[in-house]
Amino acid sequence: MLIVSLVAATLAALLHVYIFVMESVLWTTPRVRATFGITDDRQAEFTKPMAFNQGFYNLFLAIVTIVGVVLVASSRGGAGQLADTSPAGLALLVAGTGSMLAAALVLALSDRTKLRAAATQGLFPLVALVALLVAAL
Repeated sequence: MLIVSLVAATLAALLHVYIFVMESVLWTTPRVRATFGITDDRQAEFTKPMAFNQGFYNLFLAIVTIVGVVLVASSRGGAGQLADTSPAGLALLVAGTGSMLAAALVLALSDRTKLRAAATQGLFPLVALVALLVAAL
C-alpha cells in the first residue's frame, strides 16, 4: 500500500504543478479564464496578482509532497517497508497531501459550485493518505 500512496501523492503533486501553471503563468488565456469562470479582460487583470500568489501555494505543496515521495522511496526500506521509511519523508508526505486535501475540503465547503474542482483537487491526496494509513496498520 505504500507504493499506492507514493503514486497517488506523485499524481497529486503533478496536478498541483498544473494548477500552478494555470494560475501563475496562463491566468489571462481564454482557456484558463473559462476554467476559473473569469468572464472578461478586466476581471482577469484584476485577479491576476491573487491568482499568481495562489499558484505558488499550489507549487509549494507539490514540492513538499515530491520531496516526501523521494525521501520515502529512497529510504532503507524503499517503497515497500513502512518500518524502515524515512520519518522526514513520511512527515513531508503527510503535510503535503494533508494540506492539499484540506484545501479541497475548504473549496467544497465554501462554494458548492466548485464541488467538481474540489473533488479533482482532493482525490489523489485522499487516496495517498488512506493508502499510507493502511500501510501503517
